Amino acid sequence: MPTELFTVHTPADAWARFAEQYRPQVRVERIATADALGRVLATQLTSPQNLPEFARSTVDGYAVAAVDTYGASPGLPALLTVVGEVPMGKAATFPIGPGEAALVHTGGMIPPGADAVVMIEHTQRVDERNIEVFQPVAEGQNVVQIGEDIRLGQPILKSGHRLRAQDIGGLMALGIVEIDVAASPVVGVISTGDEVVPPEQRPAPGQVRDINSYSLAALAQSAGARALRYGVVPDDRAALEAVARRAIQECDIVVFSAGSSVSYRDMTAEVINDLGKPGVLVHGVSVKPGKPTILAVCDGKAVFGLPGNPVSAMVIFELFITPAICVAMGAAPPPRTTVRARLARNLASDAGREDYVQVRLEEREGELWAVPVLGKSNLIYTLVNAEGVIKIPLDSNGLRAGEWVAVTLG
Repeated sequence: MPTELFTVHTPADAWARFAEQYRPQVRVERIATADALGRVLATQLTSPQNLPEFARSTVDGYAVAAVDTYGASPGLPALLTVVGEVPMGKAATFPIGPGEAALVHTGGMIPPGADAVVMIEHTQRVDERNIEVFQPVAEGQNVVQIGEDIRLGQPILKSGHRLRAQDIGGLMALGIVEIDVAASPVVGVISTGDEVVPPEQRPAPGQVRDINSYSLAALAQSAGARALRYGVVPDDRAALEAVARRAIQECDIVVFSAGSSVSYRDMTAEVINDLGKPGVLVHGVSVKPGKPTILAVCDGKAVFGLPGNPVSAMVIFELFITPAICVAMGAAPPPRTTVRARLARNLASDAGREDYVQVRLEEREGELWAVPVLGKSNLIYTLVNAEGVIKIPLDSNGLRAGEWVAVTLG
């Protein structure tokens, strides 16, 4: 049976109720590694080879047997015979014997018999065949050994890992040019309201442009999803049901913007309950802004009802929908950067409710200060003018000016 409408839950309890019912299967697709930035690995990867596969020099210099340099100094240099040069990109075709050296370059192969490299600036040519070494080297010095970077069969990256630029470089170094990744879930965004018009249209008195379709679609894309916008649906039950049925067929996650508060015109919860079982799980979350939020699962697909105010909608999206997108890809939520700053003014809050307050950052006498950007939740430029957000905990009555707070940037 669906939950009673507008029974308020804490954010943690709301997510627990939702997660208990939301168990999507991760779809897998194979793509070129070069195109995989930001994608989520669907399988664990292990190294198909040693890297490097041969001992390499880390400097320009001479490959030597370290023992031949022991005790070398400017006053008593070691005299070695140069038996050749190892060309870059070529295998070393000759060995190093006692008292011998070979000219090598950074990244070049170390010839057999050598176990260290003397930097060229620590040597001096005596003649065409001989050098003096003024500083001893230890065995392995200035050499990258076989498998020192990664060994054959060693785990590289785990399933669920979101690929970064360095990860792609590492895979390319091993010749892994195709990988299995989680398919991007499709998030459908539906805006509702007779007063909402498309952005290209000049609003008449009493009307506003559609903000949420675009900001929420952008948040979905930044989380790794593919977004579909279904435009603006009027406050008409039949029209909303038709678009909702289409979206639930075409998408993995459906997001309604507006129509979630308790009002004779608000029918979102009823429409969601008709989309599949178990339907609405939570209607009402103890957060500000965003209290009249809906969390639902309809025949295995996630459905959310967000308040229409832009600030509320974006706060709730990051709180619940971004994690749901990550669950659909088998990934943890992407890490967000936080900084510590002093709060610039008192902020009151009601115990039993999480408050999210937008802030901008200022440097004052060598310290970072978080200055609240206050405004009603229907004012989009509250977000535009902010650089981050602070959370007032559930059990707090507020925060005092001057105390240290964690600012989540974004």
